[in-house]
Amino acid sequence: MIVVVDERELVKDGYTSLFGREGVPSTGFDPNEFGEWVNTAADTDIAAVEAFLIGQSERSLELPRAIRDRSQAPVIAVSDQHSLEATLALFDSGVDDVVRKPVHPREILARAAAIRRRLKALSTHTDVGAIRVFSDGRDPEINGEIFALPRRERRILEYLIANRGRRVSKTQIFNAIYGIFDEEVEENVVESHISKLRKKLRKKLGFDPVDSKRFLGYCIDWN
Repeated sequence: MIVVVDERELVKDGYTSLFGREGVPSTGFDPNEFGEWVNTAADTDIAAVEAFLIGQSERSLELPRAIRDRSQAPVIAVSDQHSLEATLALFDSGVDDVVRKPVHPREILARAAAIRRRLKALSTHTDVGAIRVFSDGRDPEINGEIFALPRRERRILEYLIANRGRRVSKTQIFNAIYGIFDEEVEENVVESHISKLRKKLRKKLGFDPVDSKRFLGYCIDWN
């Protein structure tokens, strides 16, 4: 089943009709109705969803996270705005893919199938102690709760956990986060990002899991 979320009745009806012609069951929701449904629906109903299609809505940037609390099914956004900023905002919200109208339902089905194949082939998360980081751009979790972080801090945490068991230098972190060809940003900015990250981790966990040694670098230290 494909779940279509859009505040426009004609759009919802149009997509459900088109998916029906492809032999794929679908249902449409108003964004407000969907928010309630995704939080209260039975696990069996959520498990039946093959993909979520997010269209026009004032809540379009909130819905992907609500979906992720219940389902790992692909989340595809259909954007009416042909702008880089709008596309990046959708990806930052947690969607798996962004398509622009007009788009054929077969393309949406093909993209959803490709996302599911990748999810089966790759582990989507890594756990270190109470911390779980994801490989799909989602915010990390601590003790099962979302631990929202700015993009740079999130990527630093992901990099430290990816390199758990060994120490990484400030230069290595900078190159991983900003890229080796970025000459417009000073390398010392890494220290500011790490300082903010450590304060947030300490507040959430009650201790700081990031160990630092002068001249040697940083590592995740979890005993």
